[in-house]
Amino acid sequence: MDITTILFDLDGTLIDTNELIIASFQHTLSQHADREYSREEILNFIGPPLKDSFELVNPNEVDAMFTTYREHNLANHDDYVVIYPTVADTLKELKEKGLQLGIVTTKINATAWKGLKLTGIDSYFDVLIGLDDVQHAKPHPEPIVKALAKLGASASQTIMVGDNYHDVEAGKNAGTKTAGVAWAVKGRASLEAYKPDFMLEEMKDLLQIVGA
Repeated sequence: MDITTILFDLDGTLIDTNELIIASFQHTLSQHADREYSREEILNFIGPPLKDSFELVNPNEVDAMFTTYREHNLANHDDYVVIYPTVADTLKELKEKGLQLGIVTTKINATAWKGLKLTGIDSYFDVLIGLDDVQHAKPHPEPIVKALAKLGASASQTIMVGDNYHDVEAGKNAGTKTAGVAWAVKGRASLEAYKPDFMLEEMKDLLQIVGA
């Protein structure tokens, strides 16, 4: 397979931010929601843009919730965030093989770069498309289309890798190949239902897929 470009989701795919996200939601909901939310309910908020989730909880306090969440998330970021196994070595090898690498995330850009720098993988990426760059977040194809345009890459020679159905759907909508990750916090079955082209047991499986 002639793959030249790989686009990655960030949270839950390259770096483990799940417990940070859950803790930030718990903190925010305790202040702004009218009831308690279970861990299972909060898991459903992982993936979409924050404001979409906050709209479902309390549409009158979306901006206040965003501020509360961001303050907690940034204050605790470095205590929680770690890189998943084999990610750094895989990215290094992919770059050495000449592949273009990009990030397509529903995070705002500054927070995304913070996680990349903390885990020491920021230098591997040629482009980052975050929430600041688009009108429509994943699963809309716009973020992937923008990343491909910046890279001068072809969708048919690209794989979109992610831990959420939004990533698989966005890739399909943009015409790329897609890969789910078996370590997704919602479980591999949640991704398999959307029929990605590949399922990665660990990140280094990408090397075999692209023939590196």
